[in-house]
Amino acid sequence: MTFKELGVAEPILRAIDELGFVTPMPVQEAVIPYLLGVGNDVIALAQTGTGKTAAYGIPLIQKINCDNREVQAIVICPTRELCLQITDDMRSFSKYVEGLRIVPVYGGAGIEGQIRSLRQGVQIIVATPGRLIDLMERGVAHLDKVENVVLDEADEMLNMGFSESIDKILAGVPENRNTLLFSATMSKEISKIAKNYLHDAKEIVVGSRNEGAELVNHEYYLVQARDKYLALKRIVDYYPRIYAIIFCRTRLETQEIADKLIQDGYNAEALQGDLSQAQRDLTMQRFRQHHIQLLVATDVAARGLDVDDLTHVINYGLPDDVENYTHRSGRTGRAGKKGTSICIIHLREKGKVRQIEKTIGKDFVKKQLPTAREICTKQLYRAIDQLEHVQVDEEQIAPFLPEVYRKLDWLDKEEIIKRFVSMEFGRFLDYYAHAPEIKEPQSAAESKKKSSRSNAKATHNRERAEEGFVRFFFGAGKHDKFYAKEIIGLLNRYTFEPVEVGRIDLKNNFAFFEVREKDAELVEGALRNAKDRNGRHIVVERTNDARPEERHAAKGKAPGKRKKSFDQKSAKEKAQPIVEKKSGRKKKNDWMQFFDSNSKYFSSRDDAAGFAEDGRIKRKKKR
Repeated sequence: MTFKELGVAEPILRAIDELGFVTPMPVQEAVIPYLLGVGNDVIALAQTGTGKTAAYGIPLIQKINCDNREVQAIVICPTRELCLQITDDMRSFSKYVEGLRIVPVYGGAGIEGQIRSLRQGVQIIVATPGRLIDLMERGVAHLDKVENVVLDEADEMLNMGFSESIDKILAGVPENRNTLLFSATMSKEISKIAKNYLHDAKEIVVGSRNEGAELVNHEYYLVQARDKYLALKRIVDYYPRIYAIIFCRTRLETQEIADKLIQDGYNAEALQGDLSQAQRDLTMQRFRQHHIQLLVATDVAARGLDVDDLTHVINYGLPDDVENYTHRSGRTGRAGKKGTSICIIHLREKGKVRQIEKTIGKDFVKKQLPTAREICTKQLYRAIDQLEHVQVDEEQIAPFLPEVYRKLDWLDKEEIIKRFVSMEFGRFLDYYAHAPEIKEPQSAAESKKKSSRSNAKATHNRERAEEGFVRFFFGAGKHDKFYAKEIIGLLNRYTFEPVEVGRIDLKNNFAFFEVREKDAELVEGALRNAKDRNGRHIVVERTNDARPEERHAAKGKAPGKRKKSFDQKSAKEKAQPIVEKKSGRKKKNDWMQFFDSNSKYFSSRDDAAGFAEDGRIKRKKKR
């Protein structure tokens, strides 16, 4: 299929041939023949960079009556930048169409010059909504003869709050017009506009609804939130020829990231809403001319920014709206070229990635951050490649060569190569020699699983005595007020000899301790009948494959414990003096003391207090 076969007129064919258009792109092939007809409303769902400006621009130009100097078509778009870009493209398409005038009108520029241009007569107006309404209200923009209305990037205009402005503009044009709606996504708001203002519209979809650009790969790197900037640097360093937009969520973050990149030696600039229009224009011009390698921008500031040959879009912060992600990623992978959309995310953003996957119908590939060695290798090869392909103007450098040869005469070829590599490559070698490690974060479930494995391993290791020691089970623990000091004291009391004690592992109801192999028999014999200060027997024995605490639990009793019975009469006698006391503070202290001395009978101090008040047992502590 050729443009001539689509029905494009000869003057336009001549212009687009000079522009290098050979065969129509899918959206142009689908839209141009239909729009050349009359009364054909269209909803076209197509990504930025798929050739949609030519898809509506060419038939729009062809249908203009150049002998009539009244406004016959309007193109409404969200931003000044896109307005100027559409105007430039349409002027290029109409280069050989005599008598056609196309005028852009937009905010941020003097309105007087735009008024003069409109009064001279114009057939096509390319406008931002606010400025067009202003000109309509001043009686300068007359839209009563308009036959074709184009809403370009309609979803972006709605996101920017232009819904009422669009309503007002469309209410001021004839009802029997053609309305052409172009959008990257099909939202509820877009459907509403289509229902209200389009008649029997044909829906033309390039790809599928809400789909990400076909030639864009989607990747993500999972890092700690604090490591995002370090991850960004690694990604940028790994792609030496990167030409990218880095999207941030806020103006402040945009400026901070741009400033950091510049300080670290990267060719970067910020594009955010606090810049004046002149600063924005200069930054965007430099970026389009590849004088800036990395443009750090907010969604609002980058709207309408149409740049060819972007290799990457980097999402430093994911947008709240999935549609914004579609617009971001659609800025690369254009005109048949492949591109990559990279997301640097933390754990809480993983769910948002899954949501985007479902919406655009494409899977994200999880990537590992490149290592220092991989980055340095890439940068070294880039330096060598630049050396190989440098253009040498022998005539220009000839006068300087004798002095250069003289100064470098003492260096051999190998030494010159080493010095060149060090000079061109030193920054990366120095940085990555001491670069901080970036660890991938783990979810709570993953951390718990890993912790369980670690604890199990530690427990397994603790069950084995250190080399040269023997491990003993001790049938009392922290609940019995046995700590390391008490265990060592009991050993000293029963062995009557100095014993070297190794590791002690304290549990609530039991413990483990280790002694030297040479002292094992002494300890085992001496503690066979060990008792605490209350005369209670304590089980002490060597550990083996059958764990002592499990063996005692199987017998239905806690190790080292003796069954106690509650002597209610005795407890009542002890409680009576407390009941008789009247002083609140003193009484409280007394029943707390009573509980401490009779804790084996009660589950809490509240239970002991209740007994002290009325002599009734509310709940016995289970043993």
